[in-house]
Amino acid sequence: MHVLLTAGPTYEPLDPVRFLGNRSTGKMGYALAEAFAAAGAQVTLVSGPSQLPDPASPRIRTVRVETAAEMFAAAEKVAAEADVWVFAAAVADYRPAQVASEKIKKSGETLTLELVKNVDIAATLGQRKRAEQFAVGFALETTNELAHAEGKLRRKNFDLVVLNSLRDAGAGFGHDTNKVTVLDATGQIVNFELQSKADVARGLVSLILARRPSSPPSL
Repeated sequence: MHVLLTAGPTYEPLDPVRFLGNRSTGKMGYALAEAFAAAGAQVTLVSGPSQLPDPASPRIRTVRVETAAEMFAAAEKVAAEADVWVFAAAVADYRPAQVASEKIKKSGETLTLELVKNVDIAATLGQRKRAEQFAVGFALETTNELAHAEGKLRRKNFDLVVLNSLRDAGAGFGHDTNKVTVLDATGQIVNFELQSKADVARGLVSLILARRPSSPPSL
């Protein structure tokens, strides 16, 4: 089994020293990569900027990228051959319309930036997903969590969506623990109470392996 897994943030450059980003560390995605490898899968880990070292498992190939466009290009290269897609990265929705070639100097009381939309990696690849492929997305929400997660599941052709809420103490960015709710297209919900991200990852991998279609018999 080959797993395509995205992790970490993306950084969208503004000038040579500044960028737009978010607080993702990549911990959940890296834990998932390790859990899939431990279950016997070959993993392509497409990682945005992260302080975490490359996973040591020989079953994991790490591809380092910075921007959303670079993450999409790396994911697109392996998506067709992967059996399972897991989109755990916190991809920037927008990027600066113009990237300054030199550091932007302080001038005036305000600075106005024009932002343009990035490619939606999961949604774009989701349009190409074959029936035997299994796609899992992540949703980090602060309001109307279940409704937003359900909408993302349907728009992006996910089989499962993993919901994080920033309302939950010890969950989300930067923590070594997590608490998630998993939804599927039939409305079934599985809750994972607060535990280490490694334990959450093992539970999610078990759930994914149990839910994904069986491989067709070889001829």
